[in-house]
Amino acid sequence: MKSRESVARLKRFQVEEKRRHVQQIEGMIAEFERMSADLAAQIKAEQERTGIHDTKHYAYSTFAKAAAQRRDNLEASIGELRIQLDVAAVALDGAEEELAKLEALAERDHGRDQAAAQHKGDRVA
Repeated sequence: MKSRESVARLKRFQVEEKRRHVQQIEGMIAEFERMSADLAAQIKAEQERTGIHDTKHYAYSTFAKAAAQRRDNLEASIGELRIQLDVAAVALDGAEEELAKLEALAERDHGRDQAAAQHKGDRVA
């Protein structure tokens, strides 16, 4: 009985760790999306300022080119993080299922122990 409680405590810890990992990845995605949007706004402002929107133009802003490269890198990172998020979410779902099964077994055992104790008490009385 004690070992099952220890395993359940460990599983709860693992579920919380996986949940924190999912939240951390979601936070990183949100932050990268915000940064990407900021860069897009800066690029647009620079293009409006210079009047040159064609990235192939010889006088296209160096700042806009660099900001676009940073934005593209962020977008690539967001894509990679979404893949990691999918993997982490699947791992979290699996850990939650395992924990639910373990808790169901513990509840069944607890009910069986209570029934046995009551049955034993009925025989003594």
